[in-house]
Amino acid sequence: MPEFIRQIPEGDTRERTTCATCGHVFYENPKVVVGTVVVADGRVLLCRRDIEPRRGLWTLPGGFLELGETVEEGACREAFEEAEARIALDGILALYSVAGIGQVLVIFRGRFAGTPHFAAGSETAEAALFTPSEIPWDEIAFPTTTWALRDWLAGGRGPLGTPAANPPEDPRGTAWAARGIAEGAV
Repeated sequence: MPEFIRQIPEGDTRERTTCATCGHVFYENPKVVVGTVVVADGRVLLCRRDIEPRRGLWTLPGGFLELGETVEEGACREAFEEAEARIALDGILALYSVAGIGQVLVIFRGRFAGTPHFAAGSETAEAALFTPSEIPWDEIAFPTTTWALRDWLAGGRGPLGTPAANPPEDPRGTAWAARGIAEGAV
């Protein structure tokens, strides 16, 4: 069985996990998370998580991008898996980096494709539409969900401009992780 060590491979500048026998380098790269702020008549679709991490709290329909799909396809798939919602995307609302856990989030703004229909998916206890004043801010699962909702509220219904980014007080997305939020949970 091969033995892996941490070293700086020849021609590289970072320490990496490397096979001591053959020199194969195991690159650890960020994971891409996709999600959508789905809006209907000024209300936003949220899903109450029925899985860990952060079970019982609210989030946007979203999750990890799968191999072989575009970010747009992944966002639409996640909306259907988590909220049984068929959606159309309006564009990218925000790009967030969470360096401490190696995640990049691509958050879209979207709407229902056709008549609004949604229901709890297999990982969701409940799905619901909320007006801005009804959003359960104290029950939001992840800081990035809060960021996306605030960026949606700040942007209004008009055309999307340059995507929003991490808030100035957390440019690397690490401040909240340092406070003990579960690793891997954004």
